[in-house]
Amino acid sequence: MADTVVRTEHAPVTRAPKKAGRLPRAAVHHPWWFALPAVVVFAGFFLVPNLLNFYYPFTDWSSYHADIAFTGLDNFRTIADDGSLLRALRTTLLYALLAALFQNGFGLALALLLEADTRFNRFFRAVFFLPVLISALATGYVFQALLDQDGAVNSVLGTDVPWLGSTTWTLVVVTLIHGWKWMGLSMLIYLAGLKGVPGDMLEAARMDGAGPWRTFWSVRWPMLAPAVTFNVTTALIGSMNTFDIVQATTGGGPAASTEVFNIYMFRVFGQGLYAQASAMSLVLFLVVVAVAIPLVVGLRRREQML
Repeated sequence: MADTVVRTEHAPVTRAPKKAGRLPRAAVHHPWWFALPAVVVFAGFFLVPNLLNFYYPFTDWSSYHADIAFTGLDNFRTIADDGSLLRALRTTLLYALLAALFQNGFGLALALLLEADTRFNRFFRAVFFLPVLISALATGYVFQALLDQDGAVNSVLGTDVPWLGSTTWTLVVVTLIHGWKWMGLSMLIYLAGLKGVPGDMLEAARMDGAGPWRTFWSVRWPMLAPAVTFNVTTALIGSMNTFDIVQATTGGGPAASTEVFNIYMFRVFGQGLYAQASAMSLVLFLVVVAVAIPLVVGLRRREQML
């Protein structure tokens, strides 16, 4: 029986000719000078001023003479001898602690109250986040008008309380405003942390007879450690650099009881003593670094322990 050989012929594969002068995608190079405008703006408005801030505090730069001479530590001695440094340091640290406490306390309470995914809760999450989107300076002016001795709060309560005129309690009032302004951000971070708690852990706690408080303290709170680290760190560092809310509400008064670092710098710079203001700015930078590094390290260790 003759074998039948079946031959199949394959049509030659044709490829589209490459366009002349067109490089493969991986070989396309963009000129580096495309980024030059952004680099110039960044260097001119951020990098160079920050580098000069390490030089000007050791000079006599001011608006009263044209020449700038090196003076060593004279500016630091001046702000230390007149009591401005210690007073501003104490006020700033107290402000930061109270503001971080109120911001995180309000944020955590709102996160626990609005945790359930209902239409009501979703609406009020947006409502409580709105202050974060509002200008801090505008927030300060609004509360300054409300808390004025002739303002709306005293009119509603029928009182005559100087809410922003007490050397003892005004700092607490301003930090409450700060906490109210930023509590929506902390609320979202804590909500994300609560949503990340595994459901089987909560179910196991309920089966073991743990009540709501015991479940929160033994299960949910340890799982919120990363959220606590983020919120506490950002709240402390942010409030140590505060300016706008204090400037709008009290301007550093009464009797300098709310004069934080940046308010002091603003006042001294406005007097033409630029080198002294720069010295205070350098001190603030060093204080923030000295507080932030141990804080972050300690909170990270706390996360690992929990």
